Amino acid sequence: MLTTAFSTVFKPFLRDRFLHLLVLLGVILTLFQTEKIMQFPQFVDWDTIITLLGLLMLTKGVEVSGYFDFVGRRMINAIDNERRLALFLVTAAAVLSTFMTNDVALFIVIPLTITLKKLTSLPVTRLIIFEALAVNAGSLLTPIGNPQNILLWNKSGQSFLHFIGQMAPLALVTLLALLIVTGFCFPSRSLKKTANNEGYPFQKRLLASCGVLYVVFIACVDLGLALYGLLAVILCFLLLARKVLLRIDWPLILVFIVMFIDVRLIVGLDVLQPVFARIHGLPDYGHYLLSIGLSQVISNVPATILMINYLPSGPLLAYAVNAGGFGLAMGSLANLIALRMANDKTIWLKFHFYSFPFLLFSGVAGWFLLPLIS
Repeated sequence: MLTTAFSTVFKPFLRDRFLHLLVLLGVILTLFQTEKIMQFPQFVDWDTIITLLGLLMLTKGVEVSGYFDFVGRRMINAIDNERRLALFLVTAAAVLSTFMTNDVALFIVIPLTITLKKLTSLPVTRLIIFEALAVNAGSLLTPIGNPQNILLWNKSGQSFLHFIGQMAPLALVTLLALLIVTGFCFPSRSLKKTANNEGYPFQKRLLASCGVLYVVFIACVDLGLALYGLLAVILCFLLLARKVLLRIDWPLILVFIVMFIDVRLIVGLDVLQPVFARIHGLPDYGHYLLSIGLSQVISNVPATILMINYLPSGPLLAYAVNAGGFGLAMGSLANLIALRMANDKTIWLKFHFYSFPFLLFSGVAGWFLLPLIS
């Protein structure tokens, strides 16, 4: 039993090439800033880590309860057309991300999508890519759709509705383009259902417990008591379903921890300080391109934190960092979550085939839309 548990938890760390790459990058960067080693714990946003871990546990709990299998079977019976089902799930991901944040939307939509892989011939890997793009497109609309918007909204002093009005043109154009491309990429044909009875048996007690725990955990996060909420979640799963804790994507948690450290080390490089000092003197298009470019390298949330020291928290910065969520997987933490949850090594290359055109489209569209809202 202990051997099986050890293998389930620790073997994924040995196979995680992305994690190994981040650790190697961190080691190289540390060689130039050895005095910062003791500051590593301060570089990590532990509230984000705790929230992510709690959501991972709760999502896995719902999956183990068999609810996704139950809903998936109902869904394919109601929507038996591949294109309509893809459009429904992509739209659902975008809508959920506007008020639940992009990562929470993924925790709802992607496990359900993965369940459909066992039940139909649906190209699930491609669909997960489009869902990742959808939460980036949908979340940019509202002040609470993603972390960078929360920061920009708080700094701008705008009303909730004014912020939405500012972001609506880019959100609508990007989402419309995504839905059009989705329609082309998923043919209008009947789903081939598989006689697959694999999956978890439906455990209503576990599902109900996860529902209650979700409410408790979110309330704790809102009250600044996320750690206590996480402890409550862990304790309940120890009593109800220990296998949930074993099947968490633990390497993903370490990926985020190492990412926080790597980003702070990159920003702290002495060689980059003269570059940052010149940001003020750049023209608007330079600010726009730099914000998008930084989002590709260090992710759009850290890019926002950096650029807000040099630019107003207005439409230009908001459009740039949100468009920057497309492109490289590193552009948005939601991308990394989606690709990791897919558990398919081939998805990383395929994601960029679709994501880079959307980076180009949203970046150009955003630039030409800016004069309309200024």
